[in-house]
Amino acid sequence: MTLDLLPQGVRARITGVDWSRLVPEEAQRLQALGVDEGATVSVAHRGVFSGKDPIALSIGRMTVALRRAHAQAIEVQWL
Repeated sequence: MTLDLLPQGVRARITGVDWSRLVPEEAQRLQALGVDEGATVSVAHRGVFSGKDPIALSIGRMTVALRRAHAQAIEVQWL
């Protein structure tokens, strides 16, 4: 399942990221924030606008906002 489909509040582990779908600078930024294989994440909030952008991702003690396009490149597995 991709991160954009993960229900809000459900914890999951990142199992893969298709870095080729992201601009290199965006990929580096996400990796620097800890968004990479093995990280435990959950969706904290979804935007209210059309398409539900952005997605607020809880990772560790941080909350990171992602575009839906970025979340679609991240594979997760429920814990």
